[in-house]
Amino acid sequence: MYSPSAAGSADNTTAGNRAFRYEVTGLRQSSESDVSRYDIRRSGSVYFTVPYKRMNEFMRRILRLGGTIVSITPVGPGVETNPSRPLASSDSSPAPAAAPAAPAPAAKAATKTVVPVNTYKPKNPFIGKCLSNEPLVAEGGSGIVQHLIFDLKGSDLTYLEGQSIGIIPPGNDANGKPHKLRLYSIASTRHGDNLDDQTVSLCVRQLEYDSPETGERVYGVCSTHLCNLKAGDDVAITGPVGKEMLLPEDEDANIIMMGTGTGIAPFRAFLWRMFKENNPDYTFKGFAWLFFGIPYTANILYKDDLEKMAAENPDLFQLTYAISREQNNADGGKMYIQDRIKENADKLWELIQNPKTHVYMCGLKGMEPGIDEGMTAAASKFGVDWTQYRSQMKKEHRWHVETY
Repeated sequence: MYSPSAAGSADNTTAGNRAFRYEVTGLRQSSESDVSRYDIRRSGSVYFTVPYKRMNEFMRRILRLGGTIVSITPVGPGVETNPSRPLASSDSSPAPAAAPAAPAPAAKAATKTVVPVNTYKPKNPFIGKCLSNEPLVAEGGSGIVQHLIFDLKGSDLTYLEGQSIGIIPPGNDANGKPHKLRLYSIASTRHGDNLDDQTVSLCVRQLEYDSPETGERVYGVCSTHLCNLKAGDDVAITGPVGKEMLLPEDEDANIIMMGTGTGIAPFRAFLWRMFKENNPDYTFKGFAWLFFGIPYTANILYKDDLEKMAAENPDLFQLTYAISREQNNADGGKMYIQDRIKENADKLWELIQNPKTHVYMCGLKGMEPGIDEGMTAAASKFGVDWTQYRSQMKKEHRWHVETY
């Protein structure tokens, strides 16, 4: 992808506390819960105390049973709770006994990963080689989108998921000066598609449009250069850059991804790290949900891999498409990613209240207002101002946006 250039405050759901009290409503009856001894009731609020290490498991359980999480409140040493708040459901059944507080999990490493930035600058780029250039759009799709792999052997360039690299196209601009670099989101994990720490991959769409002055077809300089590369061709690389879209190191984090077109690039890197690499340095144990907007089925980039990962990891990964030219929204119009967000707003709101949930948005800037509209409607059901809540998520570094 090309990149031009609580109900209650969040302090009440800080991940550092060892246990959290959930208020839950609307849990449906099922073969699992429809027994007299079960601690779930159909009406009223039910309260659960959940150890820190079981939060993701609990969230998935509530979603599966159709419940709504009204609030999350920390409990434990040093946390003052409201003594007037009821601890049983409205039918006066006793609340479940609090689970013992879990010990804080040991960190995998003593130091935090260092984020590499600007190893190579425009005045001194690394000249790599194109290893492969493969089309991603199937027959019947629109536009040209390519998956490119570059050889980094002999360089000092390392990167992390969510970063970008710069590409300097050859030649000069209309003023006779060398072309400026363009930034593209990296589509591979830090280990590269070959898992040898020696490559970097991009997902590039050829930019094309009609000139408003002449009506002539215009093609993007850098995107056309990249889409036409052949194996063995040189490519001038700068970077890496970017800290906004980094994948959290917490393996238990929930990752919500909203992307359009080549905005899939950083999410491909995320998902490959979660489900394809099988590297001992990272084992994903959270929940990932990708909302992917495209015009046609033929434009679903990395379709086979995405659907295989979703099929093999149903409890960890959910895949939701918005195919604008083939699907209709609730009003009979074209189905865009913001419509899918609105359809799933309640479930998303429940997930977002979890302090371990991160939201990522990448692609066309036009998707932002629709997503905000859907989340505003969901949050308002619980008396929460979405704008303020989103601002708090940004402060907590849980809301990540890279749009253009």
